[in-house]
Amino acid sequence: MTALAIDVRGLVKRFGARTIVDGVSIQVPEGRIQGFLGPNGSGKTTTIRMICGLLTPDAGEGTCLGRDLLTERAAIKRQVGYMTQRFGLWEDLSIRENLDFVARMYGFPDRRRRVSEALDRLGLAARRDQLAGDLSGGWKQRLALAACILHEPRLLLLDEPTAGVDPKARREFWDEIHALARDGITILVSTHYMDEAERCHEIAYLAAGRLIARGPVPAVVAGAGLRTRVVEAAEDGGPDLGRIGAELATRPGVEMVAAFGTRLHVSGTDEAALDAALAPLGALPGLAVAPADPTLEDVFIHLMETRREVRT
Repeated sequence: MTALAIDVRGLVKRFGARTIVDGVSIQVPEGRIQGFLGPNGSGKTTTIRMICGLLTPDAGEGTCLGRDLLTERAAIKRQVGYMTQRFGLWEDLSIRENLDFVARMYGFPDRRRRVSEALDRLGLAARRDQLAGDLSGGWKQRLALAACILHEPRLLLLDEPTAGVDPKARREFWDEIHALARDGITILVSTHYMDEAERCHEIAYLAAGRLIARGPVPAVVAGAGLRTRVVEAAEDGGPDLGRIGAELATRPGVEMVAAFGTRLHVSGTDEAALDAALAPLGALPGLAVAPADPTLEDVFIHLMETRREVRT
């Protein structure tokens, strides 16, 4: 069996009277990509920072990279690369100068080799003399990731790493993340992009500081108990889907309606009630209703709404 890079139980973090993380337990094998999803303020980043030794839990226990989470935080942090959402390097220095400065600042041995290898690995060598301030968002993220791996960490923490980056650059960035995982580096990543979440080996969904769902994406989707139907209008026109969607949203059994061009995704957890709500549409010309697998986005919204109802 693959050794666990992370094995934590019952993590709690409070800021004043507010509990941000409430009893989170999670295990991640070495070399795996663990995604964290959840609405803003759900405790994703706080959980990741406790796991990596950057914050001290108020309660809970466990290990990260074989080190005790409570008593060996400094040793954990030395083996972690942390990449924030906001670009934090120096825009008036070149790519090579940025990496060299980081290596000097932290006193890394064999500095030139490390910088050269990071440039080659992230495809930055041809741009080594370009100013960081002149780079596009995707190239800035590559540079930030190169800086994170200079000290050859065993664990990478990526906090919404591709926010504001175009789709091609995001795909290339994730290809590199998978390459790092194949080399045995464990990666924790928070994201709001569903396509990125689907590229993780497992995801964990947090809401109000609690772990609501966890596992491979297909298991999380199946475990939500959501049933989805697609209502599609004919290409040459048909009934007003906007009006139909608004009406469907008021019917028993319909918990969610989302428009996608000439289609509606209509979802609920009671399959019989959902089909009963959609049955009248069969008499309308120019419409087709068919079962479909719920998407991760469907499940994400469903979990958000379910948690909101529980709290109110």
